[in-house]
Amino acid sequence: MSRLRSNPSLFIGLAMLALLAAFVALGQIWTPHDPFEVVYGNTLQPPSLSNWFGTDDLGRDVASRVLVGGYVDLKVALICVVAPALLGVVIGAISGFIGGRIDTLIMRVTDIFWAFPFYVLVIAIVGVLGPGEANLYLAFLLVNWISFARIVRGEVLVLRNLEFVQAARSLGCTTPRIITAHILPNAVNPAIVYAMADVVLTILAVTSLSFLGLGIQPPTPEWGLMISDGRQFLFDAWWIGTFPGFAIIYTGVTFALIGEGLDTALRPKG
Repeated sequence: MSRLRSNPSLFIGLAMLALLAAFVALGQIWTPHDPFEVVYGNTLQPPSLSNWFGTDDLGRDVASRVLVGGYVDLKVALICVVAPALLGVVIGAISGFIGGRIDTLIMRVTDIFWAFPFYVLVIAIVGVLGPGEANLYLAFLLVNWISFARIVRGEVLVLRNLEFVQAARSLGCTTPRIITAHILPNAVNPAIVYAMADVVLTILAVTSLSFLGLGIQPPTPEWGLMISDGRQFLFDAWWIGTFPGFAIIYTGVTFALIGEGLDTALRPKG
């Protein structure tokens, strides 16, 4: 606890994450109203005691949809970060440790992907495969591993020639053993810090794709979709898009603070 207090960014970020997790969990077991229920006689109602965040153009309760949408967005964002991170860490470790032609081949592949903007690649892949949650996962897996691979490779290139790695080699440790037991525990910290920032970017990307109609599809409650639905009512029913927008900002700030705190905590002391 004393370490957390000395690291205010991490402390505040974890506290905000605990609150976010509580609301997401609440949305899975209870909501003020059915988030899918269409009530045509209750459309575009402003925030009130019965509908805390108002209702949308179909009479659906915005608060309930924000709660359920939090689970959808966090689940998709975390999978879209964790799966590419695992792939990228493994590829980066192999590339940096083995070197030679394998390293050259892997780096040339990453250079090809790196030449195109991230959003352009994701939109192109989803456009070819079609919108939907499963295709989102595949698109991010194909594109998002590159940064993690480059980060880990750079760390491994430094670590592989240090004394403790040479000692492990002289003791007869196999290459997989050296990578998993000696290299990765010391190389993965920068990737963890980057992953926290990447969660923020991925949430923005997922909600943006849903806003464009390429991500999560209706009637699933999703923050980007809700903002898209509310843009035509921006002046008459501001609450439809405002509250999911606040949710995105809150989530982004949460993971940004955690990432900043982890960067401070894991940074080598000089």
